[in-house]
Amino acid sequence: MKAINVGLLGIGTVGGGTFTVLKRNEEEITRRAGRPIRITTVADKNLELARRVAGEGVRLSDDAFAVVADPEIDIVIELIGGYGVARELVLKAIENGKHVVTANKALLAVHGNEIFAAAQKKGVMVAFEAAVAGGIPIIKALREGLSANRIDWLAGIINGTTNFILSEMRDKGLSFAAALKEAQALGYAEADPTFDIEGVDAAHKATIMSAIAFGIPMQFDKAYVEGITRLESIDIAYAEQLGYRIKLLGIAKRRADVGGVELRVHPTLIPAKRLIANVEGAMNAVVVEGDAVGTTLYYGKGAGAEPTASAVIADLVDVTRLHTADPEHRVPHLAFQPDQVKDVGVLPIEEVITSYYLRMRVEDKRGALADIARILADSRISISALIQKEPAAGESYTDIIMLTHETVEKNAIAAIGRIEALPVVSGKVVRLRLENL
Repeated sequence: MKAINVGLLGIGTVGGGTFTVLKRNEEEITRRAGRPIRITTVADKNLELARRVAGEGVRLSDDAFAVVADPEIDIVIELIGGYGVARELVLKAIENGKHVVTANKALLAVHGNEIFAAAQKKGVMVAFEAAVAGGIPIIKALREGLSANRIDWLAGIINGTTNFILSEMRDKGLSFAAALKEAQALGYAEADPTFDIEGVDAAHKATIMSAIAFGIPMQFDKAYVEGITRLESIDIAYAEQLGYRIKLLGIAKRRADVGGVELRVHPTLIPAKRLIANVEGAMNAVVVEGDAVGTTLYYGKGAGAEPTASAVIADLVDVTRLHTADPEHRVPHLAFQPDQVKDVGVLPIEEVITSYYLRMRVEDKRGALADIARILADSRISISALIQKEPAAGESYTDIIMLTHETVEKNAIAAIGRIEALPVVSGKVVRLRLENL
């Protein structure tokens, strides 16, 4: 049977891993796909690097647009990244009738609605398993494995850099800055780690998962995004004393009570006994709650050459199997049939319902705790746990740490404002969200 010809755009870490795994497992992959899959053309600005990685027998080009226009190419793999030229190349490949495999979460989170609409109109597939959680097949699980379920919520550790930093802060008592420096030295963090540590990368991935889980459009611009840069090691230690661990989570929840969806990324306290709370280092994990199956957990390497290549090649196999199939019989890009995708809105963060961790510096004075508790009660916020530290020698202020029951975020914001205005409270109240996953 005729081989499937693939054009690869970008031959960095993942591209090199894709070559390696395709070559090493060529026989097994052919058996699964039903025909050989061959990368015949590579486009990269660094032709010398491309030749070292691809070897002989592969055409090289520094013009990616020539590759997506090549009539001999059946599938285009986009591994360039970013929002700009990658978007143009993917749309041009679709226009030319080519299937697309991409690992570009940023592109899909921001321009996915446009890209999927173009692919649907042209009758081609856009596969993107590698865009979320590296080698973990979470897209296939959400789109196919859990298709019998009404998915109620999902929560994921979906950025390995931040998970490594938080693990180091907890295990070694490091400050954020020290843990970041270590992550950079070990290659877990980029020289410019902004997208990771500010939560943007996780928000891209959470946006994609929410669209598939709930059958809604991509709505990255409405996601609430908060990173870990302001997180202090003392809060990690206090959380541990209370039986919790802090992770950067991407969370998506269906809110039937208001007809909307929560879509948020932020540091989150999780009970230490939960499996996801024990995901350490640069590993990823996603918890999904379905009405029929209950709670399921997906765990593995979220980045790296071969783990991500595993997902890229799985997409190549899927596309190859369905290459000549009637487009109407393929699995929809966002799990639901295109005319059944509902434009359900993302709720503003003020409408989110969650529990809270609050830490405040309070004067060791009679009635101070009662005043704080009264403000919380006025805002319909109840306390579930409390730690009050003894003041250090010679000091008149001490830490009070509280955990609350669930409340609407706007109530928490109002209460914190009133607490900070109390004469007995020094500085700002530290607020972290808490989820009993």
